[in-house]
Amino acid sequence: MSALRPGYREEPALGALACLWVRVAGEQGERTDVLPDGCSDLIWSAGRGALVAGPDTGPAPVRSAPGAVLLGIRFRPGAGGPALGVPLSELRDRRVELVDVDPALARKLHGDLEPDQAARRLQRVAAELAAAPEDPLVAEAVARLADPAVRVESLAEAVGLSERQLRRRFHAAAGYGPKTLQRVLRFRRFLAGPRDDLARAALEAGYADQPHLTREVARLAGTSPGRLIHR
Repeated sequence: MSALRPGYREEPALGALACLWVRVAGEQGERTDVLPDGCSDLIWSAGRGALVAGPDTGPAPVRSAPGAVLLGIRFRPGAGGPALGVPLSELRDRRVELVDVDPALARKLHGDLEPDQAARRLQRVAAELAAAPEDPLVAEAVARLADPAVRVESLAEAVGLSERQLRRRFHAAAGYGPKTLQRVLRFRRFLAGPRDDLARAALEAGYADQPHLTREVARLAGTSPGRLIHR
């Protein structure tokens, strides 16, 4: 683990997982805002152990001490609740110690581990969690929401549920309702796409127009689109 370099890196994963990741702070430490992505994370750090970061609906400031090593397992949207065995709405916009979610798993990922030991254990844990069964109708609905043209109003009927049933199952599996997830996924499409022309970028991401984009970026990122893309 001594070979770890400052920065952030991801490794691809399968099943319920979006990726495994590592973040190593530089000599001056770090302060960054984690922006909503529809995902939830299991995060280990030395001296503290593991915690669960629920899905965010706004920017979440994170401060890291110089040289700090964070190791994480990231769950895909809609997969965190079933994998962790807890209604994810209980963790929305929160960072909760793993011992309060899964005491047995928290004992495996305690804070006295060396980073290389923690990384090996996280690999084994990730293999187990990746195979966790998902809510199949939520998974289908999440896949449909990747299409900017999909209307949330028709989503429940498309997967064979009532709107109330779909909302309840989304809150348990994804942490919030399908409308909120649609907003977050649209925001992530904007971040991933070309942004030299904000009016065009807004339409391509699925916004009604540029003012719609501006309002949503303010709510989800706490800033303007122009400032966000120049960070």
